[in-house]
Amino acid sequence: MSYIRDINLAPSGNDKIEWVRRNMPILRSVEETFRRDLPFKGLKIALSIHLEAKTAYLCRVLAAGGAEMYITGSNPLSTQDDVAAALAAGGLNVFAIHGCDAEEYEKCIAMVCEPGPDIIIDDGGDIINMMHNKYPELEKKVYGGCEETTTGIVRLRAMEKDGELRFPMFAVNDADCKHLFDNRYGTGQSVFDGINGTTNLIVAGKKVVVAGYGWCGKGTAMRAKGLGAKVIVTEVDPVKAIEAVMDGFEVMPMAEAAKLGDVFVTVTGCAGVITEEHFYNMKDGVLLSNAGHFDVEVDVAKLREIAVETREMKPNIMGYKLSNGNWLYVLGEGRLVNLAAGNGHAAEIMDMSFGIQALCARYVADHRGEMPVKLTAVPREIDDLVARTKLASLGVTIDTLTAEQEKYLNSWQV
Repeated sequence: MSYIRDINLAPSGNDKIEWVRRNMPILRSVEETFRRDLPFKGLKIALSIHLEAKTAYLCRVLAAGGAEMYITGSNPLSTQDDVAAALAAGGLNVFAIHGCDAEEYEKCIAMVCEPGPDIIIDDGGDIINMMHNKYPELEKKVYGGCEETTTGIVRLRAMEKDGELRFPMFAVNDADCKHLFDNRYGTGQSVFDGINGTTNLIVAGKKVVVAGYGWCGKGTAMRAKGLGAKVIVTEVDPVKAIEAVMDGFEVMPMAEAAKLGDVFVTVTGCAGVITEEHFYNMKDGVLLSNAGHFDVEVDVAKLREIAVETREMKPNIMGYKLSNGNWLYVLGEGRLVNLAAGNGHAAEIMDMSFGIQALCARYVADHRGEMPVKLTAVPREIDDLVARTKLASLGVTIDTLTAEQEKYLNSWQV
């Protein structure tokens, strides 16, 4: 059972999945273990993550562990139709179409909820939100789940605070082997892969404004600097602002940065970061992009409303002419630029994140009914296993503490 664009696209999707599989040694190791142990036998897993090749390989790894998979994307523009077709052709249940409208997107989320999942793997909280609001009768069946991204964790914390979270969830985004690498190195590279590949413009010499200096913002600013840009950071958190200053970046409010920037990248996880008051102060020809989960950081709806002329300049670049004569260019409709206008994070980076996801899903299966109903940190042993597997794949070895060192570090007596 699937809802996809065209099953005949499967061969192209299979080629993409096979390529990333070759470059994801952690998931290959997990797949081998899952095939042997079948930890998900008899269980249904509902998954909503950006549906491209790396995600598809994660789905195949979970299916190898015996899971009955129900799969959708977490953003209409990040779904790759050939990858969805490849999964469907392999017998998995897939509900995702690139470029679908909001109503179709909601329909696809509903399709993975309706079978009654035992485990949920989410990216941004769309499945969790729908299960709690539209399918409360199915919630008792859920043993637990995993949340991939910062925005989803924010939602879950709010639900937990309000006493509305009704099954256990792992904060996968907070695992060291996720946010330290995926959010920083993954976002940093993939943002500029998307921008450069879409615009064919140079970064060197330009002023790049990075809104938000969390791990994703740190990675974006670092890569912009490495490409020769002059980087400006905007922040609301005073500690992160100091960190950006000490990392060598200019820090100022968006109202000031709007007048100076050539390229804007929002990575805050918040709404209304770049708004009408900023648009009119921007230079002619600026590039506006977003790398936060939802398309609410750049107020594209307001920009569309106030524009006196709108024109698609080339695929994934929409131009908006303001009454002052300046053109502002929005990349990927203000959605995640690294996925809406690119292929997302590198396979080697997502190998670590999806290794965490797969092993946390197994933890839920192995401890079904035992986990507390709350947002839970990823067990340290899972983080360490992923890190050690990654090091081994790189041919790197590290030291081990001696018994005497262990005793020293765990004793208060000198």
